[in-house]
Amino acid sequence: MENGLKPMDAEQLRENAHRMVDFIADYYKSIESFPVLSQVQPGYLHDLLPDSAPHQPETLQDVLDDVRHKIMPGVTHWQSPDFFAYFPSNSSTAGFLGEMLSAGLNIVGFSWVTSPAATELEVIVLDWLAKILKLPEQFLSSGRGGGVIQGTASEAVLVVLLAARDKALRKFGKNSIERLVVYSSDQTHASLQKACQIAGIYPENCRVLKTSPSTNFALDPNVVCETISQDVAAGFIPFFICATLIGIATGRKNFGKQKVGTTSSTAVDPLSALGKIAKAEDMWFHVDAAYAGSACICPEYRHYINGVEEADSFNMNAHKWFLTNFDCSALWVKDRSALIQSLTTNPEYLNNKASQENGVVDFKDWQIPLGRRFRSLKIWMVMRLYGVENLQNYIRKHIKLAEYFEELVISDSRFEVISDQYVMRFAVGAPLTEERHVKAAWEVLQDEATILLRGL
Repeated sequence: MENGLKPMDAEQLRENAHRMVDFIADYYKSIESFPVLSQVQPGYLHDLLPDSAPHQPETLQDVLDDVRHKIMPGVTHWQSPDFFAYFPSNSSTAGFLGEMLSAGLNIVGFSWVTSPAATELEVIVLDWLAKILKLPEQFLSSGRGGGVIQGTASEAVLVVLLAARDKALRKFGKNSIERLVVYSSDQTHASLQKACQIAGIYPENCRVLKTSPSTNFALDPNVVCETISQDVAAGFIPFFICATLIGIATGRKNFGKQKVGTTSSTAVDPLSALGKIAKAEDMWFHVDAAYAGSACICPEYRHYINGVEEADSFNMNAHKWFLTNFDCSALWVKDRSALIQSLTTNPEYLNNKASQENGVVDFKDWQIPLGRRFRSLKIWMVMRLYGVENLQNYIRKHIKLAEYFEELVISDSRFEVISDQYVMRFAVGAPLTEERHVKAAWEVLQDEATILLRGL
């Protein structure tokens, strides 16, 4: 490559990386000027880009011009302070710097020997985060358990489901898979359904239990017990139950504060009661706290995961509300051997002395893919550059903004805050969101309400 950008030249990297950082910084500086939701139509980009790759190199400026004029119109701006859909997907300076360093080192850390620091830093930062959350000691690496970074909560629930399935099959025989039963509520994230499909669990053996306003849409332990009893009597094998703490909602009816819970309705499943049921039936108990888990770093919200000591696994997405750029999903298990038994592979070309002596962690055996990125760098940098106190205050700020939104709703007689129906989702959590953005969003909702009511 005599002309243009070389594959790796330190000075070219320095020059072009500076330009890229300037481009990104300018984007964040002007992010409020973009419509949050992309306004393009499906297929728009096909008309703007060539139908084949360039034969000769182009300049970075050419590429950035195309990003500005052709790519940006098709971007939905998740980091906009006016983004209130779905859930937060936080970016931060510290997370970005960690991502940059990870990309620069570009290691493929599937086993300890491929980059010892990648494995050992991951073990350490997952222990740090477990201690901030005050998780039981069984989830720490010093015992039989430990933490691992998965890509998403969907991957996390899949790997623990596979571990639970194989544990049950070893106990009841390989031919018993047609009798294995999974339990969750009708509020549980759809990723569990996909995990069951991949794991070979018969669709008719997935018990999606109906919830109701009487339990604030949480799983009713009595219903769980009754369903399990019926299944056991019919010859089925209950082996996995998933509790969820995924969302967070404000409300004066919620003790004047917040509650954490499922994606659809922010319901809180009763961890302690469900954990005792799982233990009595020798079932794997998984807690999905993908979104709301971050809030539990604050002492005043930690009680929402009381009962986690009964769980076999616990998952939290640092890339949602913990200022860590996507992807970074923290999973802890009490018994790492269960994951390893299900997911380990030992081909000759991966053999090495450290692994064969069983003195190290090889995270390839804790996940679906072989290769893995140095993701612990970014969460390490987030915790170091912000500190626990600032991270806690960041969560509290968003909860305060959500309470402000509730006050706006209550002040308008056309709207009502109710606990047995859910008609609006308003997720406060973007890093740049301030009170004025919440107020502007509320004014949009008021205008829409006025238009709607005129037609009645």
